[in-house]
Amino acid sequence: LLLVPIALWLSFSLRLGVIYVPEHDIPYLFLLAPLISVPIFIRFGLYSAIIRYIGFHALWAVMQAVTLYSLVWGIVALISGLDGLLPRSVIIINLFITTIFIGGSRMIARWWLAGVNPMQRLSNIQNLRKNVVIYGAGSAGVQIATALAYGSEYRPVAFIDDDAVLKNQRVNGYKIYPFTRLGVLIEKYNVTDVLLAIPSASHSQRNKVVNSLEPYPVHVYTVPSIDELAQGKVQVGDIREVDIVDLLGRDSVNPNPDLLHANIEHKRVLVTGGGGSIGSELCRQIIQLEPEVLIVFDHSEYALYSIEKELNGIIQKLPTPVKISIIPILGNVCNQHRVEKVCGVYGVQTIYHAAAYKHVPLVENNPAEAIRNNILGTLSTAKAAINTGVETFVLISTDKAVRPTNTMGATKRFAELILQGLAKKSKTGTRFSMVRFGNVLGSSGSVIPLFREQIASGGPLTVTDPKIIRYFMTIPEAAQLVIQAGAMGQGGDVFVLDMGEPVNIYELAKKLIRLSGLEVKSDEKPDGDIEIQITGLRPGEKLYEELLIGDNVTTTKHELIMRAEEEVLEWAKVQDSIDAFGEALDECDQDKIRYLLLTAVNGYKPQCSIEDTLYKRNKLNESKANVIDIVSKKNF
Repeated sequence: LLLVPIALWLSFSLRLGVIYVPEHDIPYLFLLAPLISVPIFIRFGLYSAIIRYIGFHALWAVMQAVTLYSLVWGIVALISGLDGLLPRSVIIINLFITTIFIGGSRMIARWWLAGVNPMQRLSNIQNLRKNVVIYGAGSAGVQIATALAYGSEYRPVAFIDDDAVLKNQRVNGYKIYPFTRLGVLIEKYNVTDVLLAIPSASHSQRNKVVNSLEPYPVHVYTVPSIDELAQGKVQVGDIREVDIVDLLGRDSVNPNPDLLHANIEHKRVLVTGGGGSIGSELCRQIIQLEPEVLIVFDHSEYALYSIEKELNGIIQKLPTPVKISIIPILGNVCNQHRVEKVCGVYGVQTIYHAAAYKHVPLVENNPAEAIRNNILGTLSTAKAAINTGVETFVLISTDKAVRPTNTMGATKRFAELILQGLAKKSKTGTRFSMVRFGNVLGSSGSVIPLFREQIASGGPLTVTDPKIIRYFMTIPEAAQLVIQAGAMGQGGDVFVLDMGEPVNIYELAKKLIRLSGLEVKSDEKPDGDIEIQITGLRPGEKLYEELLIGDNVTTTKHELIMRAEEEVLEWAKVQDSIDAFGEALDECDQDKIRYLLLTAVNGYKPQCSIEDTLYKRNKLNESKANVIDIVSKKNF
């Protein structure tokens, strides 16, 4: 109401070169100006925009609205018979001045309200907002800077980008520096955090960036990937710890669609242990491949409830509507009749056997239950598959089955021997295969979440041995490769996943501390923030894991999947051991169970001292009676 008439008066004054005093009927045009402009401005949404967040689109609306107003006012003025008193250039001058007034007033308000004025800057400093540098001056970096500018926790001070073309340019008022200037920025602005805004970069590229940031005393965070933003999982303003996948630098390989769909599409699929970390991810992947029926089998009521609810939610969000039946079955894989009934009633064609006890120290202290679940449970499920004509049976195995030093690994290796023996003996047509891989990130008992918790609580971080190394893979990638490997099985195949480079856990712990903006406390740096304590290897724990028993390995259709050719026992020997295991379980004879594992699994060398004594005695051809006599005097 005020600015539009003032802009019109200035237009006349500038055109005529004097302080203009309206005469004749001109004052009516001044009164008419806001009556014309306000409805137009309302129609273009100038009064519905939130000034604090005004941007390019709002300014474009201002341009359109002011242009239309200026034209309408000019036409009204010309047809009113005052063209002799109204220089036509006034209309053009009025357009520019009104644009400056209407657009400029909003930009000033935005500047004030958004907290970028000098008084607000002082307030921000007093409120101790964290000064951050954004790594990556692309669209993601610009969006995160805009989001943070309106927040109360972080204050962007600069961009870092490797593109030499962008050097010393500005984005939203923030200068872009090369990486070599990061140390200066940290000191100048007291930067505490670096945000990685490179969502389109590969994991190996992100790994290089993370490694280059490690020496600096800053906490490194990351912003969401483009896929996560597109799927609506997170918002661009979400900030989180650096993904462990970026620390490993492992790039995933595109799956083979034919292998993915072969055993699943339009088929009836059963996943045992479907509520566990691996089993649940298998279920998520299988749903995407559109089976006819997915049967989730688990002994945990809560786990089964959770995964069924999640899977039904996934089905509803699929881009094209599909009819997939989710059947939750509460049961134990050791109950062959129960498994067989399920397979028969639902006509199961593919089984992924993920049910197992796999936490090494717990299994080491409870060997009987490991035998019952990992060995006899696998046997029961495999027999049920044979009896009901299941086409494909895939065992989820582990790298700990190779030259095992613990009960868990030994039981999983014997489970492999069962399937290999059945494949050699059975003529029913069920194709048995096993897929062996290392640690998966985010599974139950994973070391990474433990390190995060220990850092958050101020330490110390606990590592069993400074030389310990492990292979790592993400749960989704492992599940995807398991599905593809199972599709290549011909009978008794042992597939091994390429886990990439092994990771030293001690070095990983140090890296996580440094990327949290903290220093490792050590003898060299007694004033450090967090100490790493060496606790010693746990019962049955190896310094390093292997994926192959021998060197006889061949390639497959997938570059990350290999086929291992390994020793297979005759079924008669396997059956003898199974019978002996059954007797030992009936008698609750822990000593006998441990002895039977020693004799049944070739290469099994227990790590704990009592079992190590057993192993050495056995290698010296001590009789079974003498060995049992030795262990009976020990306290397990």
